[in-house]
Order: sequence, then C-alpha cells, then structure tokens
Amino acid sequence: MSRRVVIAEDEAIIRLDLKEILLDEGYDVVGETGRGDEAVELVRAHKPDLVILDVKMPGADGLQAARDIRDLDIKVAVLILTAFSQRNLIDEAREAGVAAYLVKPFQRIELIPAIDQAVARCEQEWAIDAEARQAVTDGLVGQQGMAEDKLETRRLVDGAKGVLMERHGMAESDAFAFIQKTAMGTRTRMVDVARQVLEGTLEP
Repeated sequence: MSRRVVIAEDEAIIRLDLKEILLDEGYDVVGETGRGDEAVELVRAHKPDLVILDVKMPGADGLQAARDIRDLDIKVAVLILTAFSQRNLIDEAREAGVAAYLVKPFQRIELIPAIDQAVARCEQEWAIDAEARQAVTDGLVGQQGMAEDKLETRRLVDGAKGVLMERHGMAESDAFAFIQKTAMGTRTRMVDVARQVLEGTLEP
C-alpha cells in the first residue's frame, strides 16, 4: 500500500515539483496547501503517513504546524523543508516532533531518502513508546517511570544501532529491525537486547 502524504509549501512551483516527484515514486498525495494552519487541518482530516512542511508559511510556520500536528496524537511522520541549515532551527524542529529535514534547493535524489529516514525514525519512536506502555501494563515500570524508561530505551537502542551499523555495516533501519525482531523472538524488551549488543554478548 502506498504511503499517503500531505504537502504544505507556500511556493506553488516547489509544491508542484514535490507532488510530481511523489506521484512518480508511487506515493499518494492526499492533500496540499500553502498554509501551515491548513496543513494541520489536512492532517486531521486525512491522517496521512507523512506530512511535508515548509518552515516559512502564512497561517502558521512549519515548526508551529509541526507542534500542532504532534498534539493531534496521530501517527504521522513530519519532514521539514528549509532554506536554512542553522543548528538552532534543527534543534527546535526536533523538539517540535520533526523526524527529518531537507535543505532547499534539494535534488530529486535527496527527497526519497529523507522521507524514508523520517518514516523510519517515527516508526522506531512509536515502537519504543508502545514497548514502554506495555511495560507499564505488565507492571515492569510504574506510570511515573514511563517517560524515564522511554529515554533509557531510546539511549541504549541508539547506541546499539551505532554498534551494529559500524561493526556489521547495517543500515539504521536494518539495525533497528534486528533489535526489534530479536526482542520479539526472545520475548524480551528492546532495551535488554540493546544492552546485550552494547556488551558484545549478542551478534547478528
């Protein structure tokens, strides 16, 4: 099934280019706008897999739109387009729930990997969140400790992914898939699998 996308870019030519590339690549563009506030409403209405937001837009800028989309509590990956690559903007985007960003002008060859990165990062975050919720349900972690548990899991999983990527030449998504599948196969948690990878007691 093709990924469903909402595009929010106030420059009509860039928006058209984005749509053409996405359609050519098999994506389903379910909504498009030049306004940040309308982007939020399109996400609310269509519940896409991905939303592409320009940083500078009328109605609401891309970062504000990203925050509003995050508050909708819908599983949607957010990719930001920016003409700037300042460090503070990138940090602010991450805090707003943005999974990846792309600096304009971008090449067609750069767009799809950026989308894949955004979706993969969100899927990892959702998996870590689901595991933390399950740990609370199973009584392994208290409700108050869930946020801390997620932070610890994310930290160790990121470290383990780095080891798998460096030692075994895995792509980030493959490294995460190994950790996730191993946890499911052994009926343990991803945090425990990550610890084993970091300790060198578990190899692919």
